[in-house]
Amino acid sequence: MRILVAHNRYQVRGGEDAAVARDLAALERAGCAVEAVFLDNEAIDSGLARLRAAVAATHAPDGIARVMAAARRFAPDVVHVHNFFPLLSPGIHAAARAADFATVQTLHNYRLICANAFLMRDGAPCEICVTGSPYRAVQFACYRGSRVGTLAVARMIDHHRRAGTWRRDVDRFIALTPFARERFVAAGFPAEKIRIRPNGLPDPGPPADGPRRGLLYVGRLSPEKGVTVLAEAAARAGARITVIGEGPLAGALADHPALDLTGALPPDAVQAAMARAAALVVPSLWYEGLPMVVAEAFAAGTPVVASRIGALAGLVADGATGLLAEPGDASDLGRALARIAGDPAAAAAMGRAARTVYEREWHEDVATRALLDIYRDAVAARAAGPSASSTRTGT
Repeated sequence: MRILVAHNRYQVRGGEDAAVARDLAALERAGCAVEAVFLDNEAIDSGLARLRAAVAATHAPDGIARVMAAARRFAPDVVHVHNFFPLLSPGIHAAARAADFATVQTLHNYRLICANAFLMRDGAPCEICVTGSPYRAVQFACYRGSRVGTLAVARMIDHHRRAGTWRRDVDRFIALTPFARERFVAAGFPAEKIRIRPNGLPDPGPPADGPRRGLLYVGRLSPEKGVTVLAEAAARAGARITVIGEGPLAGALADHPALDLTGALPPDAVQAAMARAAALVVPSLWYEGLPMVVAEAFAAGTPVVASRIGALAGLVADGATGLLAEPGDASDLGRALARIAGDPAAAAAMGRAARTVYEREWHEDVATRALLDIYRDAVAARAAGPSASSTRTGT
C-alpha cells in the first residue's frame, strides 16, 4: 500500500507531531511505501502573520498545490491528512477527491468544529459551536484572544460545513476515542465514516517487578491541565508530586511545597520516571484528545489518576486501571492520591491491568493493523463511489 501523509507541523512540537512521526515509522516497518509532505509554521512569527494565515486557512491554495504535486508524482492509494491548519486547509480533501485518491482525516483535536480546537472557554468545557454557529466563537475571541482571527477561523469552519466537505470529500475519519467520535457526530459529521483508532506506541518492554514510589505528573504547566488543582490536592493528601514539563505556570508553582519541578526531560528519562512511579496523575479540566502520557503510563504498568471528564473518563477504568476524580475538585483528587499512596498492592494490581490494556489497544502492532484496515476501507469506499476522474491527474 502507498500512503501519502500531509501534516502542518506546529511551531512548538508536541504530541500530535510525535504521533505522526510514530505512524510514519510504523507504516514503513509494516512494509508500506510512505511519503510525507510537511508544512511548517515557522514563518508565522508575528500577530500579523498569524492573522494572514488564519484568513487564508479556508482554502490555502499554496499548501494544497504542494501536496497535490507530491500526490501526482507518488501516486498513493491514500492521502492521509493530519493537521491541516493553517497552511493546508480542509480544501485538500476536495483536491484529492477530484484526482480520485482515497482520503483519510485524523481528528487529533476539535479544530473542525471549534475555533480554538479545544472545546474549552474560560477554563471549562464549551460546546456552543458543536451544534450551533461557529461564529458564536467571535463574541468570546476564542482563537488566540482575537475577534478578527476568530472570525477567520469560524469562516473556515462554516464554509466547509456548508460546502459538504466532510460528507462528500473525506472517505474515512479517524477519531482517537469514542468520546471524540460522539462530539463530531453531534456536530453533523457522518457517523458511518468515523472509525476509532488510538495512536500507537512502541513497546518499552515488560514492566520491572518491585516496589513503586511517588506520584508523577508529565505535561504542560498551563491552566487547562489542572496543575493548580493538583498542587492543592497534593497538599491536602500530604503527598509530593514530581512534575515534568514546562509552561506558563512554572514560575507560580516553582516554590510549592508539594511539588518537585524538574522542567522538561528527554523521553528516556520520562519513561524511566513512569516506570518508577506508583501512579501518573492527569488532572485536566478540558476535553483531552488522547493524551499519550496515559498510553505511556499503561505501557509502563503504571496506573493513572485522572479527571472524570471527556475522553479521560473512558480511557481510565475507575478502580481497575486507575482512579477517577471530579475535575477541578482538589478534595476528591486528594482522596484519590491518598488511596494510591495508602494501598500499594491495589495500585500495583491496577498497573498490571493497565499494561494489559496497552497490549490490547495501544501497542504499535495493534494500532498499525487498525490503521491499515482503515486505509483499505477508505480505498474500497473511493472505488465504490462516483469517480471524479478516470485517471489520477487532478489539479
